[in-house]
Amino acid sequence: MLGLLLALGIALPAHGTVRTDSLWSQALGVYKHYRVYLPPSYEQDRARRYPVAYYLHGLHGSERDWVEHGHLDAAMDSLIAAGGPEMIVVMPDGDDGWYTTWNTLGGYSACLHDSTLHEPARDYCVPWLHYDDYIARDLVAHVDSAYRTIPDRAHRAIAGLSMGGYGAMILAFEYPEIWSAAASHSGVVSPLYTGPHPFAPPLRYATDIAQVRAALGHLWPWMRLPFGDDMAAWRSRDPLWRLERLLATRPSMIPAIFLDVGMDDHLADENRAFHAELTARHVQHAYAEWPGSHDWTYWSAHVGESLAWIGAHIAR
Repeated sequence: MLGLLLALGIALPAHGTVRTDSLWSQALGVYKHYRVYLPPSYEQDRARRYPVAYYLHGLHGSERDWVEHGHLDAAMDSLIAAGGPEMIVVMPDGDDGWYTTWNTLGGYSACLHDSTLHEPARDYCVPWLHYDDYIARDLVAHVDSAYRTIPDRAHRAIAGLSMGGYGAMILAFEYPEIWSAAASHSGVVSPLYTGPHPFAPPLRYATDIAQVRAALGHLWPWMRLPFGDDMAAWRSRDPLWRLERLLATRPSMIPAIFLDVGMDDHLADENRAFHAELTARHVQHAYAEWPGSHDWTYWSAHVGESLAWIGAHIAR
């Protein structure tokens, strides 16, 4: 069939290329791997520069997830084949770092000798736990120097799923000069939300650590070290708090925002709460709920929506 199509002069759909690359992160004190999707024309048109989107993985994930489980490369190829814009997409390794500077030192030496890790210690352990600066400073600067990006805010976006959805929101609000758009799939976007369940106003938020621990359930052990044991530390890392600070200081820098969540996702109520808070503050955003749960079946089905939305914002 391939030979017949070529003999008839029928053009085959172009495909992008996925590479594995690495960088030295001053913020973490180690080399980190990332994957990068390069659009079909990247190798042919050497003078062209491209907008770039950063896609963050979830808890216990890696830089491989968005391609191997989310089929992001196939989604990008399909969008481009349908006439969508070409973009570079960068998928970094964020460990279980929650894309923030940790409130504890973490124990680098103990991590290196931990036999229970879900990936090799050399790929997971870091001496300096500054995951926000790693993404916002080290990675962005490296990608802009190593690839033909359009290196400005207007042509740069960040997105993620679950832990990565949290990361996309806090990084976009903390570094609004870097990203002009942020998207979250099933994100931990309201970690202090305590109810009601099912979602309904008036909304309740944790006022002490015991309430935070109860509300987070299985996530608590994975968030305690990065976020700390006091409410001040949790509030400072809360996406709504960071948004309110940005609204008060630089309202013109609010990024475009996209949120979605599965109707059967255990994080659906906190996403509804964040949607309600954005609406109450008149912050423009896109919000969607679709059938599905907190899994790759859902994320692979809907990554195309965020990619198309991001393309409309940063590839103009």
